[in-house]
Amino acid sequence: MSGAVERHLLPDSAEVGSDGWLTIGGCHTRELAERYGTPLFVYDEEHLRVRCREAVAAFGDGVAYASKAFLCLAMAQLVHQEGMCIDVAAGGELNVALAAGVPAGRLVLHGNNKSVDELARAREVGVGRIVVDSFDELDRLETLHAIDGIAPRVLLRITPGIEAHTHEFVRTGQDDSKFGFTLSTEAAAAAVNRARQSDAVELVGLHAHIGSQVFVADFFREAVKALAPFFGRLDLPELSIGGGIGVAYVNGERAPSITEWADAVHRACAEAGIGATVSAEPGRAIAAQAAVTLYT
Repeated sequence: MSGAVERHLLPDSAEVGSDGWLTIGGCHTRELAERYGTPLFVYDEEHLRVRCREAVAAFGDGVAYASKAFLCLAMAQLVHQEGMCIDVAAGGELNVALAAGVPAGRLVLHGNNKSVDELARAREVGVGRIVVDSFDELDRLETLHAIDGIAPRVLLRITPGIEAHTHEFVRTGQDDSKFGFTLSTEAAAAAVNRARQSDAVELVGLHAHIGSQVFVADFFREAVKALAPFFGRLDLPELSIGGGIGVAYVNGERAPSITEWADAVHRACAEAGIGATVSAEPGRAIAAQAAVTLYT
């Protein structure tokens, strides 16, 4: 059929039956639309589980699902069942994950403008990591520490100065990014010094995120190479390369698999002599192609 959607863009279990209708996970999409109404989001559960398992195999136990890609109670439970941590970027996402029964220690709190209440809640429940994005956030954590003495484990988000080839609105690794502590301006070094001198946090590693919809895995290798001299001097146990690997949405697009992405990152770390635990935060690489939306 002219203009047909290429097979790799659909969920793993998608099939076209003899009647010309699409089925997903053995479920007939016409029947789903009639039963639940439209618009209707339909996710292939096994597709989600397979991608979660691939991520754990590629990056290890600390790999986190970036829940902004898709989150509900069932999704949080599925991801946890498959051995992934969960990256939450706001108080609402934190509460959804906790309501789903995910242990707080398996959560990573993100966000570039976390409120005092969000930070207080995360510290109270004992999230596994907080990714600190700014000096203002360190101020808030120190204010809270003066009240209750809690010192969470944190990663500092570092801007490595890598301009990934993706849309300018989702490019975040370049020097003029509003996110994180810039390596080239010495802000990163100042943030590390402050975190190490502060009783309010326990610095356990660095984090970087160069953008979203990055279709070339070698840009992540460039980020690792840029970070390596700085990271190597710090003797920290953890490095997260963040997320952002691209996902194909339209005919003709191709993207690296999670495994191919991880291979590029691990090779770069080995070449740079980084022996720390290296992890990542895939989101849409887990969820995007597992879904279709039904309309009438």
